[in-house]
Amino acid sequence: MEKCTLEVKLVRLDSFIIIGKYMAMSLKVIVPPHPLIKHWLSILRDKNTPNALYSTAFEQIGRWLTYEALRDWLPFKKEFVNTDNGKAETYYVDNDYPIKIIAQIPEGLTLWYGAKEVIPNGTLTLGEIPSIIPKNEGIIIFSEQISNNKNPLEILKGLETQGVKSNRILIISSICSDKGLNKIALEFPNQVIYTASIDEENESKNNLIPGIGNPIFRLSTMFQEKN
Repeated sequence: MEKCTLEVKLVRLDSFIIIGKYMAMSLKVIVPPHPLIKHWLSILRDKNTPNALYSTAFEQIGRWLTYEALRDWLPFKKEFVNTDNGKAETYYVDNDYPIKIIAQIPEGLTLWYGAKEVIPNGTLTLGEIPSIIPKNEGIIIFSEQISNNKNPLEILKGLETQGVKSNRILIISSICSDKGLNKIALEFPNQVIYTASIDEENESKNNLIPGIGNPIFRLSTMFQEKN
């Protein structure tokens, strides 16, 4: 079989972007056009945004990206309830399909702070891969910025060893680079990622352009970089 190199190609289809040279090997990266996501991303980009507001913007990005991600992913069930005027057909989130949250510190955890209000039945784990993952459980990874050298590849590999396939996993990240996404696509071509923006990457300086600065130094909850 001829070996092919996956190249990054951005094709806008309504509200999302597909990364990949071949549709059979395409990484689906969704950039929702929600105006609130654009608003809070703008606040993250501004170097003069104070730390407290920067943290708020990060949480809001997490909330609205998660809201969009869960639109077609959460299972639900139909029931009937008694109202003041008879029975009504209703829909509830099906709690028989729980959600495991894996949050990378500090960025993923801050995204989760905002997202937890729209996730009905999530169980949080910080950075680590749970030792036991039920077969009916979905996984949401709240990731740091995805770049060539910073991405959730090791988490994805760990989940794969436990038999968790990409169709059970969502990745949510504040921003990504095309190089970082391409790296994921080579090993997990069927993965779905939600993000607020796809930026260029300056590999020599190891940052994204225009980027959102370094969250380690800008989040109101301060973390030492070595941790």
